[in-house]
Amino acid sequence: MRRGRAALAIGLMAASAVVAPSASAAPEPPRLADGFGLTVVSQPEWVDDDHRTFVFAVASDEVPNPTLLPGQTAGQHDIMVTLPADYDSAERYPVLYSLHGNPDLPNTEANQRMAEQATEDQPLITVHPNGVRSWYSNWVNPGPVGPQNWETFHLDQLIPLIDANLSTIPTREGRAIVGHSMGGFGAFHYAEHRPELFSYVGAFSGGLDLLNQGVRAAVIGTSVMEASGTPTVAPDAIFGSPVWPLDGVWNAQSPAQHVESLRGMGVALYTGNGGDLTVNPAQAVVEKIARDTNLVTSANLTAAGIPHTFVDYGDGSEWAEGCTGKHASLPCLQADMNHYVDLIMKRLERP
Repeated sequence: MRRGRAALAIGLMAASAVVAPSASAAPEPPRLADGFGLTVVSQPEWVDDDHRTFVFAVASDEVPNPTLLPGQTAGQHDIMVTLPADYDSAERYPVLYSLHGNPDLPNTEANQRMAEQATEDQPLITVHPNGVRSWYSNWVNPGPVGPQNWETFHLDQLIPLIDANLSTIPTREGRAIVGHSMGGFGAFHYAEHRPELFSYVGAFSGGLDLLNQGVRAAVIGTSVMEASGTPTVAPDAIFGSPVWPLDGVWNAQSPAQHVESLRGMGVALYTGNGGDLTVNPAQAVVEKIARDTNLVTSANLTAAGIPHTFVDYGDGSEWAEGCTGKHASLPCLQADMNHYVDLIMKRLERP
């Protein structure tokens, strides 16, 4: 009898051990409602078992047919969101919009890692929107691909959708923006056009000066190369003709020359110098061009009396372990993001 009772007790303990994990089921990602011209075509799904980052997809009437990189689905935009480690829907959190470069996707492992590491101990939501080939602008001559109103999509549709569906602080005091390369251009472009939306703006190796011939070549290359998405578009699709005297849109949309509306906003610039030119010279040259545009922007900010942070880390050897000072050096970008998040969290409203 004792042996039978012992066996029963052991059996019950074993059964309890088997079923116990189901008692604390994994949290479900948020469910999102349509609105603001966006249709949620794919509800959020966690990217891994940490349950911090999820991806969802929308269709937008402002950019109904984005050009595509491999892995993307026609007619929709993937958006990646990283929540704070202790996200509580009863709280309200500030939001950082992080704009990717070209050619890149919003929902890459590298972008996820950058956001999660930089916000590990911070009550901050990070949103990575799709911006393939966009230059984060409403295109002048989209041609057969149809409307490409990226600025309207992101600022007038996506931001209110996020605020309506997540526990955000839906004010300027609760919102910042940053971007890498083309995304750095986009961050400054958006902040200058809509300063009422953001309290902080930053750029990591941003191409900020459309008067710079190297940046103009990059924009045109983005338009005509299949590596930046398919189908390709005409060289004048985004900002019109780059040739004087027909280049008025390029001049008007150049962030480096239009810094006045950033007055009262936190501003941060990060750039290297390309490092060793004999190693990955293409990335070194691109970073050298980006640095030139940051120098112009910083000079114009200084002339306007607008305080800003300018981290010019050269070859990167003293900025972060493994940082090479090149344009897409992940250790450099992680260090940029870590520093920027620390800056903005001193200013943003927080729970």
